Amino acid sequence: MNNGISIGNKIKDLRTQKGLTQEELADRCELSKGFISQLERDLTSPSIATLVDILMCLGTDLKEFFSDSQDAQIAFKETDYFEKIDEDLKNKIEWIIPNAQKNMMEPIRLTLSPGGSTYPDNPHEGEEFGYIISGSATLHLGKKTYKVKKGETFYFTSNKTHFLSADNKTGAVLIWISTPPSF
Repeated sequence: MNNGISIGNKIKDLRTQKGLTQEELADRCELSKGFISQLERDLTSPSIATLVDILMCLGTDLKEFFSDSQDAQIAFKETDYFEKIDEDLKNKIEWIIPNAQKNMMEPIRLTLSPGGSTYPDNPHEGEEFGYIISGSATLHLGKKTYKVKKGETFYFTSNKTHFLSADNKTGAVLIWISTPPSF
């Protein structure tokens, strides 16, 4: 089974939501009750054609059946984070919502060592928000600079070249959220 998705369980759930017995579902799909019973217990797996038929009898289709089949992960721990360290720029980027590229927002936790910075990001569509957890940094936006300290935030449209550089003494740790994802 892919990703531990039980096709049988999902079919059983759909059937009970529709208030059908195994027999009624079997009749509608012109299949045997035994086959439905085995299918629901994952003792047999249907051909795609049979699955399409069953789902049609249950008022759904393959796309819908599989799209929500793995409940999207909502909460993430440190162990889920994906990190990338850049020795030259003295920064560490942690993707605190893994695979966020497919989402509307991409939050990262950025750790800048003293004197560290991010690679300048060219102008692109979207907006960015940051919250400084500790230390302080300078936001470089086009030709302007903005100092942001612990507990402060920044918000800008990504239409100019932009990057962050950390204070030489303290470095900085911040949460940085881009929309749409750019990393």
